[in-house]
Amino acid sequence: MRFWKYHGIGNDFAIVENFDGSISKAPDFVKAICDRRFGVGADGILYIELDRSADAKMVVMNADGSEAEMCGNGIRCVAKHLYDRGIVKRTTMTIGTMAGTKSIECIVKDGKVDSVIVEMGAPNLECEDIPMKCSGRFIEGTVDVDGVQVKGTGVSMGNPHFITFQQFTDEMMDALAPKLERHPMFPRKTNVEFVKLMDGILNVRVYERGAAWTMACGTGACATVAVAAMLGKVAFDKEIEVALPGGSLWITVKADMSSARMRGPAKLVYQGETV
Repeated sequence: MRFWKYHGIGNDFAIVENFDGSISKAPDFVKAICDRRFGVGADGILYIELDRSADAKMVVMNADGSEAEMCGNGIRCVAKHLYDRGIVKRTTMTIGTMAGTKSIECIVKDGKVDSVIVEMGAPNLECEDIPMKCSGRFIEGTVDVDGVQVKGTGVSMGNPHFITFQQFTDEMMDALAPKLERHPMFPRKTNVEFVKLMDGILNVRVYERGAAWTMACGTGACATVAVAAMLGKVAFDKEIEVALPGGSLWITVKADMSSARMRGPAKLVYQGETV
């Protein structure tokens, strides 16, 4: 199997061209490829496939073998791959995902994509859509984790997120994150974002559903800015820097919550073949 290794500010992926549908998505296969000691090593595999209503389709398989609806860092890498490989010859394109079709603008330097702007869609706060086992919206509510009351907000960016501005030590975050990911409140599990606002920058540590701690999460950055703006911590209609362990993304959320726009880099690391 031929693959290309990419990363979006440290969130890394093996990209495969699966236009004929021949490459396996079986959990054991995905886990073997993503294994960092015995495989390629990645947070997930991104399958580029044909799509009747878009330039291409992105299928996201997490490192644990589960499928994700959307991946913000991944879609930037897919867009770079499509343009740099000449599969799509325009700097604007559309990519289909389980969370809908996304509009893309590639920023090109020296003939290669340097960064990508993605229209990520509307943040969704309705519990049934996230999904969460609650009614209405879960805004600054509390989730009990083994007696610890964690205050946060549920939001979907095509996949579920739980955003908390409550401050914890690193040790507490390490203990709480996997339990929040699998908490009964989240029937399809959730991504967890621990956020600290400093000098107008949202500093975020992310525990991703199906991948554990990662260097970055694009949908998580969008969800975080949406919640922060809604709570009055940052401004709507303004590009906000989100600092993640692997680097920064820049997110703009409209005041009517009708859309979130993400801007960030994508890098090719190497290409190879499995044996």
